[in-house]
Amino acid sequence: MSVKPLLCVIPARGGSKGLPGKNIRPLAGLPLIAHSIRCAKLCPEIAATVVSTDSEEIAAVARAHGGEVPFLRPPELAQDRTPMLPVLQHALRAAEARSGHPYAALLLMDPTSPGRLPSDVARAVALLEEDPRADGVVGVSRPEFNPYWHCVVESGGYLAPLMPGAAKYARRQDLPEVFRINATLYLWRRDYLLAASDSWMGGSLRLLEVPEARAIHIDDLDEFERADLLVRHGLVKFPWLEAP
Repeated sequence: MSVKPLLCVIPARGGSKGLPGKNIRPLAGLPLIAHSIRCAKLCPEIAATVVSTDSEEIAAVARAHGGEVPFLRPPELAQDRTPMLPVLQHALRAAEARSGHPYAALLLMDPTSPGRLPSDVARAVALLEEDPRADGVVGVSRPEFNPYWHCVVESGGYLAPLMPGAAKYARRQDLPEVFRINATLYLWRRDYLLAASDSWMGGSLRLLEVPEARAIHIDDLDEFERADLLVRHGLVKFPWLEAP
């Protein structure tokens, strides 16, 4: 079942508290948001890309790097506690009203998780197209530790396993395979996304594994500087930064 035409949404709120101005802060020589814009431009699967922001400053930077900002996000969708779901639904409806036609699916590229590559997008689209029962695809990676063995809680003042039944696994090789959602990308069918009311997690979602080394997520200055070092030293490579 085709997921085209595909709309890509790059959300970038102006009021970051963890790292003010992070969406336009330079990462390896480019504003952070520009990495997602350039990645989207290298994806032939994407029919259109829009930046959803409430900030004129972010909008200007996005446009300077080839991004389209056809509308500003309403203030009520740009609060500290605003969930992502209504932001995406607003962007989808606004983009459809502007284009005059519906999109088949929406791809979320969060600027603060710039480690996805065009090949990841292609794999996600193929995965969703080949599975008509799936509502979406979510980027995941294998964490460096398995929570069955290494994650605990306090119970009555004593250590207790987070995962029930974890003690029955005597060997690392016997542990269940675990993935973490890493925010590299999210892809949903249009009708599923618009029908969701509380969360996008309720549907039938496929997993797209992305290497943990590229599972970058930036919320604060330390995470930003680590990401910058990874890219500058070539440990994470972005094709849009390579010389032609």
